[in-house]
Amino acid sequence: MEKVRFGIIGIGNMGSTHAQSLSGDIQGAELTAICDTNPQRLQWAKDNLPESVQLFDTPEAFWASRAMDTVLIATPHYDHPGMAIQAFENGYHVLVEKPAGVFTKAVREMNEAAAKSGKQFGIMYNQRTNPLYAKLRDLIQSGELGTVRRTNWIITNWYRSQSYYNSGGWRATWAGEGGGVLLNQDPHQLDLWQWTTGMMPKRVRAFCQFGKYRNIEVEDDVTAYVEYENGATGVFVTTVGESPGTNRYEISGDNGKIVIEDGKLTFWRLRVPEPQFNREYTGGFGQPECWTCDIPVPGGGGPQHKGILQNFTNALLHGEKLLAPGEEGIHGLTISNAMHLSAWTDNWVDLPLDEELFYEKLQERIRNSTFHKEQSAAAVLNVKGTH
Repeated sequence: MEKVRFGIIGIGNMGSTHAQSLSGDIQGAELTAICDTNPQRLQWAKDNLPESVQLFDTPEAFWASRAMDTVLIATPHYDHPGMAIQAFENGYHVLVEKPAGVFTKAVREMNEAAAKSGKQFGIMYNQRTNPLYAKLRDLIQSGELGTVRRTNWIITNWYRSQSYYNSGGWRATWAGEGGGVLLNQDPHQLDLWQWTTGMMPKRVRAFCQFGKYRNIEVEDDVTAYVEYENGATGVFVTTVGESPGTNRYEISGDNGKIVIEDGKLTFWRLRVPEPQFNREYTGGFGQPECWTCDIPVPGGGGPQHKGILQNFTNALLHGEKLLAPGEEGIHGLTISNAMHLSAWTDNWVDLPLDEELFYEKLQERIRNSTFHKEQSAAAVLNVKGTH
C-alpha cells in the first residue's frame, strides 16, 4: 500500500472537517469517497472537494464500491457501532468519531467485530495528541507521582445556550443523541480521565440534573463520585449552564499533586513521599517539603484531529502504534453509562456495568423522547400519504 484511501460516511460538521484535512494535509493519505443520504451534503462535497472523490447516497453502494481502504465514520452517535460493523464485514479498516456509541452493549459488539476482522480500528480521541495530557500520562505511568490517591476534574466551560439546542429537534433528546453533556461535550475528558491515570472506577455514584438550566430532555448538569480498586477516589463535575466555566484537572498521589489548568501543567512535588514522611516524622505539626515545578510542555494543543488521522495512516503504512485504538472507546462510555444509570436508579453502580439494565432504562427514555414521538408521527403521516 503506497497510500491509504479514505472514505467518509457522514459529511456533517466533523465529516466535512476531516474531508478537508484528507484532501492534502495528511501525508500518505488521500480522500477517495464520500457517503451521505442528505443530497445537500453531497452537493457540498461536490462543490468543495476534489473532483476525483466519488460520491454515494447509500451505505450499500459505498461498501460495494471498493473505492477506499479505510472508512471514517462521522454519522450520528447511535449509528457508529452498526456502521463500523458493516465496514468490518465488508473488509475495511475503520476510524470512528467519538463517542464510540451511546450504550456499551452495542460498542462491545463493534469491538468483537473489529477483533474478528483483523483490520485496524481507531477512534477520534484527538485530545490524546495534546502534549499536556500526554505529559501527565507519562508522569503518572512512570511512577513520578507515585500511587494515585485522588482525581478531580471540574469541566464546566461547555456553555451552550437554549438557541443552540433549538437549532435541531434531535439535539439533546434521548432518541436523537442518547445523552447530554456527558455524551456530547465530555467524551474526551472521560477518556482522558482513565487514559492518563490508567485506572477505571470500580463503582460510581452520580447526580445528574435533566433540563436543569435548559429546556431539554437530557442531562445538563452532573456531579459524580467514583471509587477505584486501590482505594483512590475521584470527582467529576460538568455542566453546560455556567459562565464563566472552569477546566481544572487535579490528580493527587503519594509524591505530590499535579494540576492542568489554563494550558499549564504544574507539579507540586514532595521531596519525601507522604507515606515515608508520615512514617518518619515525629515533630507533631509539619508536612513534607514541597517544590512547585512548572513542567515544560511544547506549546499549543498538539495536532488534534489531524494528528489522529496521520497516526492512523502511519499505522497502516508503517506499522506505527495507534495512539487511540478503537477498542478503548468503550472505557469512557462505560463511565458515562454508569453515571446515567446511577442517576436513573438513584443508587451506586458497580463496574463491570450491567449493560442489559442500562439498555432497558435507555429504551424507556427513548420511547418517551420528544424526538422519537415526532419521528413516529411523521412516519404515520408519510404512510397515509399526507406528508
